[in-house]
Amino acid sequence: MTFAYYAVAAGAWIHEHSHPNDEVWNVIDGELEIKIAAETQVAGPGCAVVVPPDTAHSVKALTDVRAIVVDFPKRYSIGGTEL
Repeated sequence: MTFAYYAVAAGAWIHEHSHPNDEVWNVIDGELEIKIAAETQVAGPGCAVVVPPDTAHSVKALTDVRAIVVDFPKRYSIGGTEL
């Protein structure tokens, strides 16, 4: 697994992409708009959003956000350790 902590400024976004890992966004503070395939949802504090592997998704911070993102299996492209 890969665990990453993100502090994201309101208005920042991650372009639509996909990867072979399961991914879970766990929102600590703030609100995220997460689009998974054709479905868009808003996640706030205490919410967890699951992104299935190989599924197009994008993320936008509606407010300042703190989140923990978990990928399984380990995602080598996080933290500059691409293999």
